[in-house]
Amino acid sequence: MLAHLQGQLFNASQLGMSLGGASHTTAARYLDVLVDTMMVRRLQPHLANVGKRLVKSPKVYLRDSGVLHALLGIATVQDLQGHPIAGASWEGFVVEQVAAVLPPDAQLGFYRTAAGTELDLVIERGTRKVGVEIKFSSAPKPTKGFWQVLEDLQIDRAYVIAPVSRRYPLAERVEVVPVAALLGRDGVLLRLFASTPRSTCPIPCDHVPIRSWPLFRARDLLRGVIEAFQHEKGQ
Repeated sequence: MLAHLQGQLFNASQLGMSLGGASHTTAARYLDVLVDTMMVRRLQPHLANVGKRLVKSPKVYLRDSGVLHALLGIATVQDLQGHPIAGASWEGFVVEQVAAVLPPDAQLGFYRTAAGTELDLVIERGTRKVGVEIKFSSAPKPTKGFWQVLEDLQIDRAYVIAPVSRRYPLAERVEVVPVAALLGRDGVLLRLFASTPRSTCPIPCDHVPIRSWPLFRARDLLRGVIEAFQHEKGQ
């Protein structure tokens, strides 16, 4: 069920109803299991004092794109490109790339107002604040709200991450970059937060390019989740 909610706000009450009338506390507890087993990322909102009503619910992502695609019956890259989940799948993939190169003390979240103005990722470390917008387009064009968020949050530098072949500037301190620009010693985020070595991510597919997203490991990974649920229910 979470596969269909990739990149969306988590509503425990609504999910509980979809699970046959389970309580919101039960649904939240199930999510805790998936987060603890590193199957799901619970991305918390960035709550800034900007004088606007902000969304306070977290967003959820299946961390392994192979599991996501297997649950949705997506077997090939061609199937993925024509599927409505393609944009959300790309977003989740990029979120994992970003999380994997950040130092441990960096804060990662998203920003959304009640009116719908949003920035996909806000990275904060000390006094430095970086914004990331994720677009599944070869010619990404940020909305007016994107520029408003940069001003409201006083973002130091922003990146639009898209499936492009090269990086190029959009405005002062705003660049369009491919995912590859995040990785390695010369990655843009690693250079911004250069004083601490990058963290390591336990999900093996984090650095696999889009054309090689693994699908064959989904059965073994899902078996581990089922066992975790069975253990949780037995307590």
